[in-house]
Amino acid sequence: MLKKHSQFFVSLFFTSELLILSAAWVGSYYLRFHIQIIDEPPSTVPLLTYLLYLVSVILSWAIIARIMKLYRPRRVGSGTRELTEVAKAVTATLVIVVCVTYATRRFEFSRQAYVIFWIISIAGLSTERLLLRTALRAYRKKGYNLRSALLVGSGRLMERLIDAVSDHVELGVVLNGIVTFKPKEVGKSVGGIPVIGTVDDLERIMEEFPCQLVFVALPLEGHQHMAHVLDVLVGRMLDIKIVPDVYEYIALRGELDAIDEIPLVGLQTSPLAGWNRVIKRGFDLVVASVATVVFLPLGMLIAIAIKVTSPGTVFYMQERMGLDGRSFKMYKFRSMGPDAEKDSGPVWASEGDARSTPVGRFLRRLNLDELPQLINVIRGDMSLVGPRPERPVFVSKFKREFPEYMLRHRIKAGMTGWAQVNGFRGNSPLEKRVEYDLWYIKNWSVWFDLKIIFMTLWRGFTNAY
Repeated sequence: MLKKHSQFFVSLFFTSELLILSAAWVGSYYLRFHIQIIDEPPSTVPLLTYLLYLVSVILSWAIIARIMKLYRPRRVGSGTRELTEVAKAVTATLVIVVCVTYATRRFEFSRQAYVIFWIISIAGLSTERLLLRTALRAYRKKGYNLRSALLVGSGRLMERLIDAVSDHVELGVVLNGIVTFKPKEVGKSVGGIPVIGTVDDLERIMEEFPCQLVFVALPLEGHQHMAHVLDVLVGRMLDIKIVPDVYEYIALRGELDAIDEIPLVGLQTSPLAGWNRVIKRGFDLVVASVATVVFLPLGMLIAIAIKVTSPGTVFYMQERMGLDGRSFKMYKFRSMGPDAEKDSGPVWASEGDARSTPVGRFLRRLNLDELPQLINVIRGDMSLVGPRPERPVFVSKFKREFPEYMLRHRIKAGMTGWAQVNGFRGNSPLEKRVEYDLWYIKNWSVWFDLKIIFMTLWRGFTNAY
């Protein structure tokens, strides 16, 4: 029954996507040759001729989809990754169709028509997959289209996996039993799942409890059993999902990478690599450049006020630690008198600090003294959003007290951050600031940056340090 359900849903996806591609192909024809969108369309191509090339679209999609395994089961996996694969498949299909078009020369090539087809196809297929996946999750929540599974493991790693599967009923995964490497656990239950035997009995258990999916979540202490477990499981008609035994040590984003076909598990991977780094840098440059122009008149007034009311320079440069532990000079409007740390040495500024000038106290209250850091953002020393940078003398102290503190430096320091907009700044508990900074790094996105910027503007830089 499960196999028939699986074949039915594969057929449903494939048929619906052929219809979407066909509609996109015909739609691109009418939008290009019968509706003036950008410029006057070229001489109209007969619809029948255009439809003949729909065959190449369908055949190309069928081949590419099979090569990329677009219709494999995805009960456990990333939706974002699936949509990326769809976009790649549409692009590959279009390349093949363009080659066929050039080879046959049956009608005038229209680049705009192909761009329209590419956009409509990706949008349509992505929407279709999201809707069907949502419908399938609702279907499985009602007890249909379920896959039986066994879990090989023990300890906290296994318990977290059980909780995750239980929290996501829409996956349609039913855990029927646990296989442990600790004989004393047999006969008990974990999270309502019975422990049905040990890894030594795994071959017999696989015959008595047939399933479609096996999770292997062996902790480090049980790693010596991995070879035997895989010897029993590999080669059987089932899916095998292994939870890495190093999962507990993932401090930032966990990431699966590969060199050729050798998988590599990242434990402390920064999300800001590759295109993410390019996107964030571009975002910083555009917004910081616009903000510099907007705030330039205000900055000039502040500079005049500082120069007129107290001796010394307008700007204050202070060494801070940024990306990968590298130091840089951070710019601020000077808010204290000259040689403010001559007697005290490096200390955190506090509210109502006696060393502040009258203008400086006003600037610090509104955090206007931070405006020159837009220059740091444009230079590339800092980002608009990120963990606030600290002075090297404090970093040396903090990294001894908090082992994860240095992970904040896996991305650029920011003018504002997730910790700051949640009230953790200055003399607030350092462990909370580290916790919020690491949470930001793990969950970074452009939308998250925008949220923090809007929260900063809305709440203002109060309680400045």
